[in-house]
Amino acid sequence: MLETLDAAAVRRWCGGGLQALRVHQREIDELNVYPVPDGDTGTNLVLTLTSAQEALDVAEPTPSGPAGTLRRMARGALLGARGNSGVIVSQILRGMADSLAACVAVRGADLARALRSASEAAYAAVARPVEGTVLTVVAAAADAAARLKSDDVVAVARAAARAATEALARTPQQLPALARAGVVDAGGRGLVVLLDALVVALTPGSGSTEPVPAVPAPATAAPAEGGYGYEVQYLLDAEAAAVDRLRAELDALGDSLVVVGSGDDGLATWNVHVHVAAPNIGPAIEAGVVAGRPHRVTVTPLDAHTHVSTETPDPASTDQEDRRGAVVVAAGEGLTSLFEAEGATVVGRNPSTREMIEAVRASGARCVVLLPNDANTQAVAVSAAREAETEGFRVSVVPTRSPVQALAALAVRDGRRLFADDVIAMAEAAGACRYGEVCTAQRDSLTVAGPCRAGDLLGLVDGEVHVIGADLAEVSTLLLDRMLGGGGELATLVLGADAPAELEAALRGHVARVWPFVELHSYAGGQPRYHLLVGVE
Repeated sequence: MLETLDAAAVRRWCGGGLQALRVHQREIDELNVYPVPDGDTGTNLVLTLTSAQEALDVAEPTPSGPAGTLRRMARGALLGARGNSGVIVSQILRGMADSLAACVAVRGADLARALRSASEAAYAAVARPVEGTVLTVVAAAADAAARLKSDDVVAVARAAARAATEALARTPQQLPALARAGVVDAGGRGLVVLLDALVVALTPGSGSTEPVPAVPAPATAAPAEGGYGYEVQYLLDAEAAAVDRLRAELDALGDSLVVVGSGDDGLATWNVHVHVAAPNIGPAIEAGVVAGRPHRVTVTPLDAHTHVSTETPDPASTDQEDRRGAVVVAAGEGLTSLFEAEGATVVGRNPSTREMIEAVRASGARCVVLLPNDANTQAVAVSAAREAETEGFRVSVVPTRSPVQALAALAVRDGRRLFADDVIAMAEAAGACRYGEVCTAQRDSLTVAGPCRAGDLLGLVDGEVHVIGADLAEVSTLLLDRMLGGGGELATLVLGADAPAELEAALRGHVARVWPFVELHSYAGGQPRYHLLVGVE
């Protein structure tokens, strides 16, 4: 008798996958292509799967069949997702659950279709997909499963796991940064671990398989951002068939298309997201009107130089009546106090989707801006925004990558403006603020400023290493000169938890001598990991 992926096997997979990720956690954490102290993909995946396991352990009615169990696992992973890798894995699980909705016992062909759905969901979760990442790995697994054309679920799982391992090994050929570092993708490595655990879960009593040989891997490459255009988003009540036509129309109008829904095959509520050029804003919204009933429509500029807002008001309230709020990701007592003084709700570094949703609720506002302050938290913020909107909140994400950008954004808030216009003003302020950081290199690496070794001090501008040195004051001064040399009237310094007391005085004196017309503000942020944060406006 052929093995099947039943509810018990899904539970074994979740528990075994979590155990395997814990075994490989440190290895994956260290597979970061960049030397900054944020390479924690392994930890993020462990925390994501821990939340999935907790969802299965909750004393609620047992979901029927493998799809129900997998759906609960996926939901737990989504709410506990940390980092871009955690969000993508949660979407892989959701895609599988959606595909298996009608299955009582999953055979090989069913699993192959589920992996294809998982791949599609993973790509849809990323605004700008990049090959050579976990996306490539899951796509290879789905392709291999489909090619096998077998009803043997174990054989299909093994083929998918084997293809994923092979795809992981090829990732350095697809991303130059990986090739330079001689490593592979960290998120992809985590997925290989999970697919190996699936094989074990489908063959109970066989013991654990030999672990896949560790291959040095970088953290998942963050999707590139930039370019000109607008982000159009709305909720849509529509039939699935109408949404299929809508996808085709929106695909012709723009890119970064994501349409995800919840409901049965009949009428459902869909979250629609697409990036378009200015002339296509109207057609993108009109396509939704043709497909069904769009509501909570927002248009947000993707570039700091665009100045347009289009929004349909919520009939239940107006922007003037709704209280505004902001949720900011930050670490350090000083930074927390700064943001709270601006009326923001602060959530700690590397939050889960659930923690950001709880912060939205705690803000006491109905219109909330999320400021993630880190590229690796952007996907979590977007997921939290979508979940919060299902509860009646209006949520926009301003894609800040540093706390200094969030300070700039909060400084221009104006409750007299429409909420959408206020979000645009905040996005423009954040985009006009160049950010710099000084940290200690965590590993040897090749950067655009040359090679660095673990323990070197790094000065980064907008995420790229520009200065490498051994003396904190010298590196900080060179970083300031590099940033102010490009122009700027206001500089903000945020001193880290371990910054020496004399650093502020040294930098103030230097700016007064060399840049006498620059206004300088300095704060004790108390943030870990980064000795100094710099913002230049």
